[in-house]
Amino acid sequence: MKSSIPQAVPHDVIVVGGGPAGMMAAGRAAESGARVLLIEKNDSLGKKLLITGGGRCNVTNAEFDTRKLVGKLGDNGKFLFTPFSQFGVKETLDFFHLKNMPTKVEAEKRVFPVSNKAQSVWDTLVSYMQKGNVEILSNTPVTDFTHKAGKITGVKVSNKKILTAEKYILATGGKSRPETGSTGDGFIWLKKIGHSVIEPDVALVPIKIKDSWVKQVQGVSLPEVRVSVFQNNTLQFSKTGKILFTHFGLSGPLILNMSKDIGELLKYGEVRLAIDLFPHLDHQALDSHIRTIFETHQNKKLKNVLGLLVPPKIVASILPLTSLDQEHYLNKISRDARLALGKLCKQLYCQVDGFLGTEKAIVTSGGLALEEIDFKTMQSKLYPNLYCVGDVLNFDRPSGGYSLQICWTTGYVAGGYVGETKNTIPGGLLGKKQVQ
Repeated sequence: MKSSIPQAVPHDVIVVGGGPAGMMAAGRAAESGARVLLIEKNDSLGKKLLITGGGRCNVTNAEFDTRKLVGKLGDNGKFLFTPFSQFGVKETLDFFHLKNMPTKVEAEKRVFPVSNKAQSVWDTLVSYMQKGNVEILSNTPVTDFTHKAGKITGVKVSNKKILTAEKYILATGGKSRPETGSTGDGFIWLKKIGHSVIEPDVALVPIKIKDSWVKQVQGVSLPEVRVSVFQNNTLQFSKTGKILFTHFGLSGPLILNMSKDIGELLKYGEVRLAIDLFPHLDHQALDSHIRTIFETHQNKKLKNVLGLLVPPKIVASILPLTSLDQEHYLNKISRDARLALGKLCKQLYCQVDGFLGTEKAIVTSGGLALEEIDFKTMQSKLYPNLYCVGDVLNFDRPSGGYSLQICWTTGYVAGGYVGETKNTIPGGLLGKKQVQ
């Protein structure tokens, strides 16, 4: 990638930020006929993209019903109806499939490259930009916009040089994982030129837990449990999904998607979580299941059988939470003790101790006020030659591919409108390279 300042090159479009939204916008603008310069402050593009989804990259969510898709994005999701109608989930999958990057669908409709490598997504986007002769300027931090008479006139870079174009696309991301370059710079520039910015906060972030038993089972993943949230001994809400025990507490898709609401509750006092290992069985059905195990193995000790009821790796950690002795033979365990064991399996309590912070957040909430953007074009209503895309926008994005879908959609739409060709959706059918 180039890292020298271009000299006297007449660019139509400058894209600030080389993440997924910026790369998509740059590639699409070039495809539409524009001469594009993409400026990235890191030494390489897409640093966060390469680590997303544990390095596998959750490309999108295979929810083809736009209304359901929008419903996953909270109250602000309604702003995306128009851009999704131009370039939605189907068009996104067409885009990657037609560029020889097949995908597959996993649990909760999460879409991944068949290669299981985020590098495949990165390669596709870089190839897309290369085909359009996008000029890439890396190792070049932007420090500010310049503006005059209601138009952006240039971007200042670190050596105080001003780079100019006719149109500008802002794709600097939010404030999550700052080591990848997402440090909220774009929010500062937007506020300076008069835009409204909702202060970013962590949205999808792992939770720290006080209880030692949780930390003792680090590395254990449970594919389907119910987590109920309590404050002042009152149930606040419950959700079901996958969790991961870690050395600091809890993570996994379910926890990430609950973290923002838990954070709101923490402002008002202590929060406890109750983990239900058997979300699809009520207490009576679970007791019947436990009785069957006990009767089948009545002459064995509890420690040798409990692994048939709960994941074996958590047995040693949860036994101290019961009144049972692991050396007890099953035929000697009382009915009350058996019922207490069932209750524990339905309500494994732990105390929330806070969050890991923005350095470990998957995404942050907050960002540019959506009312100040024309979502048909992603154009600023204050500056007609400024377009804003991706995580710089104020959306709450659950885990599951939704954040990247917003990047693909807004980047593609903005790129089409700043170029000469307007909104030509890529052709082709999913049938050519079906989602598996």
